[in-house]
Amino acid sequence: MIRTRDLTARAGRWALAALVWLLVGVMVVLPPALVFATALRHGVVAACDAVLRDPDALPAIRLTLVMTGLAVAINTFFGVMAAWTLARFSFPGRGLLIVLVELPLSVSPVVGGLVWLLVFGTQGWWGAALERRGFPVMFAPPGILLATLFVTFPYVTRTMMPMLRHMGRAQEEAAVMLGAGMWRVLWHVTLPGARSALLSGVLMTTARAMGEFGAVSVVSGHIPGLTETMPLHIETLYNGYQTPAAFAMAALLALMAMGVVAARGVVERMGRGAGGGDVAARGIGDMA
Repeated sequence: MIRTRDLTARAGRWALAALVWLLVGVMVVLPPALVFATALRHGVVAACDAVLRDPDALPAIRLTLVMTGLAVAINTFFGVMAAWTLARFSFPGRGLLIVLVELPLSVSPVVGGLVWLLVFGTQGWWGAALERRGFPVMFAPPGILLATLFVTFPYVTRTMMPMLRHMGRAQEEAAVMLGAGMWRVLWHVTLPGARSALLSGVLMTTARAMGEFGAVSVVSGHIPGLTETMPLHIETLYNGYQTPAAFAMAALLALMAMGVVAARGVVERMGRGAGGGDVAARGIGDMA
C-alpha cells in the first residue's frame, strides 16, 4: 500500500514536471527558436548580409545601444537612491511612494508613451515652447529616452529592496560610528553588500530597455535612420515585406537579450556563493 502511494506520488511529480517543461518549451523556447531558424535559413552569411545591406539597420542598433546605456546609468543611480530610502527609512507617504515606483510594472507602456506625448508633444504642455527653443522632445531621441526610463525605472529598486532589508542596518550604523558619512557608507558598505542584487537589477533594466516597443513606438515617430530602435525597425522591415532582414534583426536582438539574461544568471549564482554581509563587513574593516 505504501509502495503504491509512493509510485503514485512519483508519477504525479513526473507528470507535473513534464507539463512545466511542455509549457516552457511552447511559450519560451519555441518562439526564439523559430526566429533563429528563419533568420539562419540561408546561412549566417546571408543573415549578416541582410542586416548590413539595410542602410537603416546600423543607426537602429546604435540608437538602441545609446538609449539603453543612458537609461541604465540614470535608472541605476535613482534606483539605488530609491531602494536605500525605502528600505532604510520610515516617513509619511512611504507606502504611496512604493506604489508609484511599481506603477510602470502594472501600467501599459503605451499609456506611459501617451503621457509623455501629452506633456512634451506639439500640442502638449511644454512641447511647443521647447521646440521653439530648438529642443524637440517628441519624435526625437530625448522622447525615446524618457519612454525607456519610464518602463525600466522599477527594476533596480525592486531587486535591491529585499536585499537591503535582509542586510539590516547594523553594519551601516557601525560605519557611521566610525565616522563615515552617508556617501561613504553607501559606497563602501551598502553597495558591496547588495552588489549581486544591484547587478541583477542593472541587467534586468538592460534587457527591458533593449526590447521596449510600446512606449517608444508612441513617442518616436518611426523615422527610419533617426528615431527607430531595433524593435521598431524590425516592425518596419516586416511590414515592408523584407522578411529575411526582419528576422535577421530580430535574431540579433534576441541574441543580445539572451546574453544579458545569461549574465544575470551568472551574477545570481555568484551572489549566492559569496555572502553580501562578509563583503560589507570588509568595507567596515577598511574604515576602522
